[in-house]
Amino acid sequence: MKVANSLRSLRKRDKNCRLVRRRGRVYLINKVNPRFKARQG
Repeated sequence: MKVANSLRSLRKRDKNCRLVRRRGRVYLINKVNPRFKARQG
């Protein structure tokens, strides 16, 4: 999982990426291709 300051550029890498808020953190999840997972901060 990548840890990034901003997820905007990472979100455009794949069309299946979804932005999710969990426990005060922002996550990028991708069911089709899990290697695109990312977390902000």
